[in-house]
Amino acid sequence: MCYTYNRQKHPFPVDEKPGKDRIMRNNKRKRKTQNKRRQTARNEDFIMKPSVDWCFKELMRNPKTRKGFIAVLLQVKPEEIDETILLENELPKEAEEEKQGILDVHVCLADGMQIDIEMQVFYVEYWDERLLFYLSKMYAGQIKAGESYRILKKCIQVSVLNFERFPDDDFCYRTVHFWDEMAGKKYTDKLEIQILELPKLQKKASGPEDVMEWMRFFRG
Repeated sequence: MCYTYNRQKHPFPVDEKPGKDRIMRNNKRKRKTQNKRRQTARNEDFIMKPSVDWCFKELMRNPKTRKGFIAVLLQVKPEEIDETILLENELPKEAEEEKQGILDVHVCLADGMQIDIEMQVFYVEYWDERLLFYLSKMYAGQIKAGESYRILKKCIQVSVLNFERFPDDDFCYRTVHFWDEMAGKKYTDKLEIQILELPKLQKKASGPEDVMEWMRFFRG
């Protein structure tokens, strides 16, 4: 195949039509650019959603982020928390046939308090039963045969939900304890449940402002 040369242009085959060839190349470049932009948009959309399971776990792996969120849940200043240690997320089993409990984020504080933080994006049946299973396993897992019950520390289960568990009210954040109905007071604070309902932020939600700020961040 022979070529001609033009000082103002790149060489091209004589038997090809430069105009058509140029249009095809331009279209190809445009398609590549569009595909790259779409991929970038998808990536940005994915990265910017802290409620995505792995993204939430990665956020909680950061000690500063983890301490800040836990401080808000405990209603204390971050500097009042010495450390937040990430524990194994698989709760121990006593027997092979026993159901395995796998937590999203399992944290232990310096005083021995344990916290399970779960991000649940989609509605699941029996969520209450599931969180009670996690909480009770976490509490019971602190003690071994022969040890005193006095070593048991407070355990908190935190559910960050992207669905409404309590649709009949506007409370986007609530704390649940064991309650003595006869005495009209808390029975014990050793076991605690905290529930954050992200969709209620779209309504006239009621809750502590510092907690709601974190909820807005998680909702993206």
